[in-house]
Amino acid sequence: MATNARQRLLDAAEKLFYAEGIQAVGLERLLAESEVGRASFYRHFASKDDLVVAMLSNYDEAYRTWLAERTTALGGTPIAAFDALIEYAETSGFRGCAFINAIAEVAEPDSQIRAMANQHKEAVVDYLRLLLAEAGYPDDTDLARQLLLLMDGAAVTELYERSDRAARQAKTMALAILER
Repeated sequence: MATNARQRLLDAAEKLFYAEGIQAVGLERLLAESEVGRASFYRHFASKDDLVVAMLSNYDEAYRTWLAERTTALGGTPIAAFDALIEYAETSGFRGCAFINAIAEVAEPDSQIRAMANQHKEAVVDYLRLLLAEAGYPDDTDLARQLLLLMDGAAVTELYERSDRAARQAKTMALAILER
């Protein structure tokens, strides 16, 4: 079981931090959930922040893979990315964007967690630029950023509305932007 300690820590961190928040979950709880000892934790991570960065890095890869697969399955257009967001918002475990949630808990502007979130958002912008280009729109970073802004705004709004209404409205707004 010790050989899987790092992965168990990452899995427990993703589950707990996404559901309850980074600050709300202490190290003892994380160790108990992952069934990893304190010494093993520190063999793999220098601090809780290092664990958060590693967890977000894994989450980034998994999220972008999921987004590309679902977007392709739903038609492969920029608007299909909104359909994927609508599907995600309809799941019972939806708690918004893990990266927005993480940076909301981090006060330091130059933290590794904020840098990881920024890298994630830039990668999503690049993906949206690709979708736009494939759909015949000009290569426009500003347009891709507008779409991401709509997606992020919908994800935050859905947290307090507890419905997919915001994602559906964001999709309608994205259609209007792309039609102009």
